[in-house]
Amino acid sequence: MIRAALIAALLAAPATAQVATSNGTGAILRALDKVSGRVKDLKIDVGQAEQLGRIQIALRECRYPRGNRSGDAFAFLTVRETGTEEDVFSGWMVASSPALNAMDHSRYDVWVLRCTTP
Repeated sequence: MIRAALIAALLAAPATAQVATSNGTGAILRALDKVSGRVKDLKIDVGQAEQLGRIQIALRECRYPRGNRSGDAFAFLTVRETGTEEDVFSGWMVASSPALNAMDHSRYDVWVLRCTTP
């Protein structure tokens, strides 16, 4: 009975609005080498990859709020370490909340700064 009431309440609640987005042509990422302490900004075009030490970062897509190019960017990244089959990270990263879906790597941190546009 309680479960049915909970389901009914959730279905009756208004859905959150989705923000209309535009696609960028690439992304600006920031990478930190935790061992050396070096920080490097990377510009990667959609569909391309960039090598950083022992990891390769590939960008599938970058989106930003429509009409707000400097707005909160989110990018779909795939990160692989040289010599391994498995992805270190594969998913969406959000510029304003990098810890929301953070890459877990012993040496490198990577996060999204913004999308690039034509």
